[in-house]
Amino acid sequence: MATRLLAELKPKQRGKVTKIKGGGAVRQRLLDMGVVPGAEVEMERIAPLGDPMEIRIKGYHLSLRKEEAANIFVEEV
Repeated sequence: MATRLLAELKPKQRGKVTKIKGGGAVRQRLLDMGVVPGAEVEMERIAPLGDPMEIRIKGYHLSLRKEEAANIFVEEV
């Protein structure tokens, strides 16, 4: 299975988080919200202009900006 960015998933596609790149406050915020390696995510919907996007992770919905989603690598399942 190919590794790709979370921002590249289309609605209803699922993936498993493999890596979060970057550092600092944004990375820590993502980890605190449950975006951790091994967590399964599903792309719920993307706004008409592509920003923000809504994902489902660990039973709740999370809205991310495109820049944040570009730091998250997932393996499609």
